[in-house]
Order: sequence, then structure tokens, then C-alpha cells
Amino acid sequence: MTFLIRPPALAPAALNLSPASSDAALDSDGDADLLGRVKRTKPSSKTIITPGETVTEDSQWMRGHGTTGNPSSTAIIATVAGTLIRTNKLLSIRPLRARYTPEIGDLVVGRIVAVETKRWKVDLSAPLLAHLPLSAINLPGGILRKRTSTDELAIRTFFSEGDLLVAEVQSIYQDGAASLHTRSLRYGKLRNGVFLRVSGTGGGGGVVRSRRQVWTIHTANGGGDVDVVLGVNGYIWICKHTSGGLAATAEEANRANDITKMDEGVSESMYSNRNDHIAAQTRKEIARISGCITALVDGGVWVDEEMVMAAYHASQDVALEDMEDVSDEKQKAEAFLGGERGKKIVVAALEATKR
Repeated sequence: MTFLIRPPALAPAALNLSPASSDAALDSDGDADLLGRVKRTKPSSKTIITPGETVTEDSQWMRGHGTTGNPSSTAIIATVAGTLIRTNKLLSIRPLRARYTPEIGDLVVGRIVAVETKRWKVDLSAPLLAHLPLSAINLPGGILRKRTSTDELAIRTFFSEGDLLVAEVQSIYQDGAASLHTRSLRYGKLRNGVFLRVSGTGGGGGVVRSRRQVWTIHTANGGGDVDVVLGVNGYIWICKHTSGGLAATAEEANRANDITKMDEGVSESMYSNRNDHIAAQTRKEIARISGCITALVDGGVWVDEEMVMAAYHASQDVALEDMEDVSDEKQKAEAFLGGERGKKIVVAALEATKR
């Protein structure tokens, strides 16, 4: 039998570069420019990859998340719509809409969905439910001891199904599930507020990671102080400010972190299911802040402290401008912040932050 050995065929050109610009198309590592996409180390909102689009046909690149390969060629094809990210020789696509991916140190807001032996399961809008071990919470009275069978029997007195909590991601299991803890006095069960959920992880309209996520807003119209918690998983909590609560001052935080005085801060009330009295003015300002965040998400703007504060101040001016012909002060305070008024708020907030 005769075998015919053919020379290997040359791969099709992956780059459409002219000879004059071939040297300029290589970065400092000698890598190809990939039509100007892979040189960006951060995702760009200006370059959107669509599903089925060929990212490159150069064999030097490896496929990452959001990409697939063609068995008959070396082409890398996108499977999701998003922005291109390069990590050394690895190409991946960050989707415009995706579930939250936990990372160690993230501050998240979650909801208890199941109570099991020695742990709770928490919904974080992630592919897998997170775990909150019984050993990772503060006991009432600030007692530092090993958890016993008595604590296991009383596990529902701490958290039960449907409860909201703010926690920190302590570790990640091999399957990608997160392990949480609420050992700090600034974490725990959430009360006296409203829950808000936003979406968007790549293209905008989501919560910015690595920014201050808990702060206090000194509201107008006699609303008092309001705490805002931006969970990086897209869950947001807006509530009435309480002494030693989520956004405690430096003096309160130092006092709470003192182990000798921890029993003064950790009491039975921290796991209470009853809300405190909230004045009508405070409720209106909480609703105003919630409307501002919703307007930012609808406008495809990243949500962080700077944008929320700018939108809140802009909402007061926009509401007064649109309600000049209304003499009733109550109607002015209850102005709807959606629709065209919401667009005005987003534009004003972007101009105030120079974005």
C-alpha cells in the first residue's frame, strides 16, 4: 500500500494587517494585536463580541470561558455576548448578563432558602447556593465557645427560611460554592428596610466591585440617616440607620470590635424578626433612594457610592423642577422617579460625576 504524505497546509491569516503596520500590531510580549481587542487588559464597553463571531484563528491563543473551538480549524469562536478579556495567552469573554461569581472577601446580601444540620443555605444569585456554617456566626451575648447540640436545636432562632442577611465570602469550595461568615458585628440579619435586586455584570447596570459598599446617607426632608448596602452579587439593602448597625461610625466599630465589650453589642435583638418604628419621612427617603438606584440600572450605569449619591441629589432638583406647578407639598415629595424623570436623573448624575 502506498502512502502519500502531503505538506501541512498553512493556516488562514488570522489578522488583516498591512506590511507597514505588522510591527505595530505586536505588543510588548510579542503577541498579535487581534484587531486591537486583546491588548486591553480591562473589559471595554465599546467592543462587544456577539455569539458565533470568530475572535481569532491564531493557534497561539487558548480558549477560555465564553468561547469554543472548531474541530476543523484553530479558530476561537464566541459563545456569549460580552467583552473580550486577555490573560496572558488565555482569551475569555465576560458576558453582559451572567450570574454572580463569588470571590473571597466579597460583601454580599443573601436570602436564607434552607436550614440544615449545622448550616444554612443562602441564595446569592450565584450558580450554586452558598453555605453559612453555624460556627461562622456570633452567638447572642457575644459568647465565644464551641457550638453544641443545644445550638443545633435552636438553629432556627438565629436564621430561618426567608431571612435576609449581609455576610462576607470566607472561602470557595472546589465546586464553586461559597462559604460565608457573619462574625463581625457589622454583619448579620437585616431589618428596618427594603430589598432591591439589580442585574448586570459585564456591560453595565451592576454593582461595582472593590468600592465602598456600606455607607450612610444624610437624607433631606427630615428623613434622618439611611444606610445603603451594595452587595456585589446585585442584591441591595436600604434601611434606617441604627447605632452600631451596618454603617457604624469609627468609634462605634472600634467599640464593637473590642472583645471585652462584645457582649454589650451582641444581644438577642440582633436575631429579632421585628422591625423598629420608622417615621414616614424616613420611609419616603428610602423609597427615593431605591428609585434612584432603579433609574441607574435602567440607564445601564454602574452602581456605586458616587453614582448613588449624585442620583439622589439630582432627584431632588428634578422632582422640584417637574412639580413647580403643583402647590401640594405632599405630591412634590411623592414624585415618581421613573420614566422620563428617571432619565433626567441619570443624565444629571453622569454630568455631576463627569462620566
